[in-house]
Amino acid sequence: MKLEQMFKETLEFESKVLEKAAQSIYPNIQEILKLLAETKGKVVITGLGKSGHIGKKISASLSSTGTPSVFMHATEGLHGDLGLIQKDDVVILISNSGETAELLNLLPSIHKIGAKTIGMTSKETSSLAKGCDHKIIYNYGKEADPLNLAPTSSALVVLAIGDAIAISLSQYKNFKKEDFHIFHPGGSLGKQLEKK
Repeated sequence: MKLEQMFKETLEFESKVLEKAAQSIYPNIQEILKLLAETKGKVVITGLGKSGHIGKKISASLSSTGTPSVFMHATEGLHGDLGLIQKDDVVILISNSGETAELLNLLPSIHKIGAKTIGMTSKETSSLAKGCDHKIIYNYGKEADPLNLAPTSSALVVLAIGDAIAISLSQYKNFKKEDFHIFHPGGSLGKQLEKK
């Protein structure tokens, strides 16, 4: 198979995965969005590996669109960074398997602090889903990787859900271009907004 063909087939495969995810029903998403919209604290996102990288991007998107957010590396959380979590915060823990030990080990302390928890995982019966106050269960079918190993489709779906959360909250809060410019004064986007 030609490289170009593999490239195109991967893009097409992932576009279908996203389409399927968009059609999935998230019965509790309204409750979760309300919790995130009304929190008096910040949104803390944590994860490891690819889930961690995606979590960083989701946190950055939330912050730049009007929802204060920070990313906490799960391992660092176990070694003191849990101190950044406060009672009024909401913590989103991302793990495709829902069995990432470092994330599960964070839960007792987070519950003692009093922050609400949202587990984002593909496994509804996982320890993470059971251990959190709320859960977002996503379905991606299989990875775009022919070996079905490299986090590709799963990471894409989590990223898209994160984008959907950030934009929904932004619109709910009536976040405007002027607000975006305050948080993003630099770069080409900052210059573009400065002209308007």
